[in-house]
Amino acid sequence: MDRRAFLKSSAASVAAGMAGSFPFIAEAADEILVGGITDLSGGLDIYGKPMADCLTIAVEEWNAQGGLLGKQIKLLNYDPQSSMQLYTQFAQQSALKDKVAVVHGGITSASREVMRPVLDRYRTLYFYNTQYEGGVCDRNTFCTGVTPGQTVARLIPYAMKQWGKKVYVVAADYNYGQITSQWVKKFVQDNGGSIQSIDFFPLDVTNFGSTISKIESAKPDMLVSALVGGSHMSFYRQWAAAGLHKKIPLASTTFAGGNEQIVLSPEECDGFLVSYNYFENLDNPVNKAFKDRFHKRFGANYPNITELAMGTYQGFNLWAQGVKKAGTLDRVKVIEALESGISIDAPSGKVSIDPATHHCVLNVSIAQVKNHKLDIVQTFQNQPPVDTSAVCNLIKNPRDNQQYVIKL
Repeated sequence: MDRRAFLKSSAASVAAGMAGSFPFIAEAADEILVGGITDLSGGLDIYGKPMADCLTIAVEEWNAQGGLLGKQIKLLNYDPQSSMQLYTQFAQQSALKDKVAVVHGGITSASREVMRPVLDRYRTLYFYNTQYEGGVCDRNTFCTGVTPGQTVARLIPYAMKQWGKKVYVVAADYNYGQITSQWVKKFVQDNGGSIQSIDFFPLDVTNFGSTISKIESAKPDMLVSALVGGSHMSFYRQWAAAGLHKKIPLASTTFAGGNEQIVLSPEECDGFLVSYNYFENLDNPVNKAFKDRFHKRFGANYPNITELAMGTYQGFNLWAQGVKKAGTLDRVKVIEALESGISIDAPSGKVSIDPATHHCVLNVSIAQVKNHKLDIVQTFQNQPPVDTSAVCNLIKNPRDNQQYVIKL
């Protein structure tokens, strides 16, 4: 069975097998249950563990201030182990057995798309806090991470201005890589460049020798990477071993999301360009105070706080502010409160819910890898989710429920 068929059949079988009453969140309960579903083991744990830590500290901070609605918050962490079957299982468990008020979770788009139908059907609010390819339009879902219209739109013109117009792309072979590579193509062409090739790789591929030879022969001005996960880190090592790191510059939509810049040596990755909402060295009082609290909680030697981790922290705080404004855990009333345009002053700067798309308006920065760190070179304020807003308006069409593949 191919991947798409598996995802469809998994979602359908779960939905069919869970017929019955919808979960009821008891307002009189002594505590509020929150579900966290991110990979704590498996091939994507380099992303999932920091996300879980940021969800933990967010819950602890709210509890230290008295909780929500006068109740303490209890976090239930589930480890799907990078398995779509377990993602589906834990979405079911959190909604029907544990009856959580909200789920914060998912890393890949595949994981989101097996959980989202379950949480929609059983009326459990869902926050997907990860950067992704855009296009999800679902009133029950809030996507708080950056999308290509916010990051790729800034990264590609900047890199092309530095390096040239002939671009080669390597990407992970699933929704994120396939769709993001098309956004790369759009912005390359919009800026007068050309795409030499786009090569896709399953998440478990570790040998890139033939592709590296192909890229070397093509002689692009720059390489753009949308590779994902621990296995794909092998590409950067093999790229450097072939001597191409010093010959062909590289920009990435994903590098450093799992702290690859710490694992790899400077000789293997210095000079790479990346673009995200959050970098640990952002100079503002909110970020400084957050880092002090975080390192006090998790240790002074904790690795760099990642974009995905901060997205989770910010996503939880947006949800909590929505509950606070609604004055209830009632799902529809919380959604309405969030749709009023909830904003927070976050470590990354101001983050606001865009009511029409359930995505975020936020700041975006470009950074360059240097000696295991990410040095910010330019920041763009208040970037709207222009990709998703082109196809999604949940205020006008609240029953819309799909992921659009935006035509470019």
